[in-house]
Amino acid sequence: MPAIQRHAVRLPRLVQGAPDGVPVVLLHGWSDSLHSFEPLLEHLPDGVRAHALTTRGHGDAPRPDEGYDIASLVGDVVAYLDEAGVERAILAGHSMGSIIAAAVALDAPQRVSGLVLLAGKPTYGDPALDPIYDEVRAFGEPVDPAWVRGFQESTLARPVPDAFLETIVAESLKLPARVWQALIDPTLRIDRSQRLGEITVPTLLAWGDADEIATREDQVALLQALPDARLHVYPGGGHAFHWEEPAAFAADLVTFAREVADR
Repeated sequence: MPAIQRHAVRLPRLVQGAPDGVPVVLLHGWSDSLHSFEPLLEHLPDGVRAHALTTRGHGDAPRPDEGYDIASLVGDVVAYLDEAGVERAILAGHSMGSIIAAAVALDAPQRVSGLVLLAGKPTYGDPALDPIYDEVRAFGEPVDPAWVRGFQESTLARPVPDAFLETIVAESLKLPARVWQALIDPTLRIDRSQRLGEITVPTLLAWGDADEIATREDQVALLQALPDARLHVYPGGGHAFHWEEPAAFAADLVTFAREVADR
């Protein structure tokens, strides 16, 4: 097991729910922030103690010159759990957040009681995504707002409220080009798929079947690799299906959290 990076940054957080509720840590996707979970939080009961975090470099989090590798991002999450006094939590990660969540389960398994992988893939080091990575590597400053808007809109298969989409775009525009770029190779393209069988906690795979980034084949591969996983499909849902159907996903997350707590 690799050493956990301890040079952690203090992550912005939004915490809601009863102090004795089932702890669930929410980890957002590439260029998003804790605000991406606000529609979901509206539908969670007090019985879930939700901790929505903003990853380093994103939103209003610190933007150090380095530390965008997976070990550092895992270290940030573990340091947050220590600070919050949470011994074990369900980690629910969307897209890039699913990479971080799975990495915490591999590198600090004693801190994870369950996993929820939203729009997950065995690895985001997928050649089909190389055109996006190449465009990001070519970024200058400032990052083009039209590109960011198109990127975020491409994650949707159905409309979301205009005000929410504007918030998402504005949060993404807070990232300097160097942060977008620094995450590509050491985090987004990392391939630890051969180790997924080591993750033994219950895992919920949540996926929209209109997702053009995480495919049905990816979900089948995850089901085969993870010893205790099940798949919930959101018909017509895009890559960011939890923005499109926050109430439906919240209900499924609550059911899963209760099942994990009862084990």
